[in-house]
Amino acid sequence: MRLEEIIQAVEELLAVRDSVREDVIRISRDVVRLSKQVIKLILEGEVEKASSAAGEMEVKVREIEERVSGFPDLYYSGLIYNALSEYVEASLLLDIALKRDLRDFRELRVPPVPYLQGLGDLVGELRRLALEKVRAGSFEEAWRLYRIMESIYVNLSKLEYPEALIPGVRHKVDVARRLLDETLALLVDLESRRALTESIEALRLRQLEF
Repeated sequence: MRLEEIIQAVEELLAVRDSVREDVIRISRDVVRLSKQVIKLILEGEVEKASSAAGEMEVKVREIEERVSGFPDLYYSGLIYNALSEYVEASLLLDIALKRDLRDFRELRVPPVPYLQGLGDLVGELRRLALEKVRAGSFEEAWRLYRIMESIYVNLSKLEYPEALIPGVRHKVDVARRLLDETLALLVDLESRRALTESIEALRLRQLEF
């Protein structure tokens, strides 16, 4: 085969790869947008609407999977990992909001690394959801969410692997530790204040009875 023919064959392959890459970038943006929508709806208490948006999000993720089937190097790249980690974060938050078992990376059909990345980011959203529950007066639910945050941190902390193998995960673990401490301090403080307020109110009512 002449060199010109070799280069032409390479160029044809690269043209297809570039077209797939552009499609994947576009679909990835849709996944990120939908994941943010799912999280927003959950925080607003609109779990049913969040489930519907999550269905759309999953369709987009499967579309990415299909488009890159002939280019595995694209699938296992930072180009797609960001969208997949957002997908994982939103999907797992929905599992928690619905009080069902967390799906693993095989059930979500994503590689392990973006699963771990999404799991690490989930801690921040759980903190936000816990604070929403406190505002609604549901301390029991807030503590349930805190315990899930703690479990995520403990389990991710066990992964002693280099950055090259689990990029970004160690940093997310460090952030999770800080968020865990801040959330615990806040929940203890707010619950103590509520208990004090209730005690004062009970005392006032007893005084009024005399």
